[in-house]
Amino acid sequence: MLETAELIDNGQAVLLTFHQGEQRRFHGIWLRDNAQDAATRSPDNGQRLISLADIPASLRLTEARIEAGRLIVAMAPEAQEFAYDGAWLWKHAYDREPPSRRGWLDTRTETWDASLAKRLPSADITALGNDDDTKRRWLADIRRYGIGKLTGGPIEDGVLLDIVAQFGFTRETNYGRYFEVRSEIAPTNLAFTGLGLPAHTDNPYRDPAPTLQLLYCLENSAAGGDNRVVDGFLAAQLLHEEDPHGFELLASYCARFEYRGLGDVCLQARRPIIELAPDGEMIGFRFNNRSAAPFSDIPYADMATYYAAYRRLGEILESPEMGVTFKLAPGEAFLVDNTRVLHARTGYSGEGSRWLQGCYADRDGLLSTLACLEDAA
Repeated sequence: MLETAELIDNGQAVLLTFHQGEQRRFHGIWLRDNAQDAATRSPDNGQRLISLADIPASLRLTEARIEAGRLIVAMAPEAQEFAYDGAWLWKHAYDREPPSRRGWLDTRTETWDASLAKRLPSADITALGNDDDTKRRWLADIRRYGIGKLTGGPIEDGVLLDIVAQFGFTRETNYGRYFEVRSEIAPTNLAFTGLGLPAHTDNPYRDPAPTLQLLYCLENSAAGGDNRVVDGFLAAQLLHEEDPHGFELLASYCARFEYRGLGDVCLQARRPIIELAPDGEMIGFRFNNRSAAPFSDIPYADMATYYAAYRRLGEILESPEMGVTFKLAPGEAFLVDNTRVLHARTGYSGEGSRWLQGCYADRDGLLSTLACLEDAA
């Protein structure tokens, strides 16, 4: 991919020309910090072996040339040469205009509405454990859509833990390693009743909140109890198009969330409903009205407008064209990215039975497993 290399800014940087004339600049300090030689990075795990203090403050590039698709640079005062693969440089190039749109999304993320029902990502549970291609595709769909369904599982207690072990680790909470979702006489949470639940992300009162949730069906003969999932990122985008100022308020001020158990649990968190990275990327979504504590971080002048945007966001989330609805059969499950996808449930009657088991896990394990599978593919 590399064609030419030219030193610029008195050796402080290099200008590279790639295929089709695309140009990118790289600073010498960046190149030295990211050198790939065995003295700089461990050949075993890729971790850096030097600190910033080991890089001379007077560092400058003294030569730059292209050899066999690689950039070769000489640096002073260390008097060393370092080599960089052209494709690697292109992948990590930072010489570009920063994103200008607030709420932009990673290119591997795709928003969706009710039409996803026709192509809802799904995999057989047995194949997930036995076939790497099935696992890779399903995990990639979770990364892209934040939702994936599973079918063909056994009707056995605790199977959901085995599913999580296929890609990560169960996150234990005050509810245990996993929890039962069925009606209780004295429920500790509204989820353990037959009441319908509006679209919500789980446990926004935790810091950090669980980033994945798995629900596994063991019985489902009651009338009602259908599951519904909604893409919070799309809802936020729609709010931004309709009310940019309201979007900014929900992204700029922290909401407060709280859960109190039966005298032994008090969980509290303070986070924005729409979470943006400093460069404007949308990276998180927390929405759970039943767990919202009094908002006390919004100035008086903005509170009424904040609530108007909050209400409108709730209306968008509950609109029929936004959600995908399905009824789980015994042996089926679904996994959601809890930093993005909301789930809801219709109410169900006391006739028949509805028994699901749920647990939490985290995206880092899933994404690590996916990265390894993609590297091996």
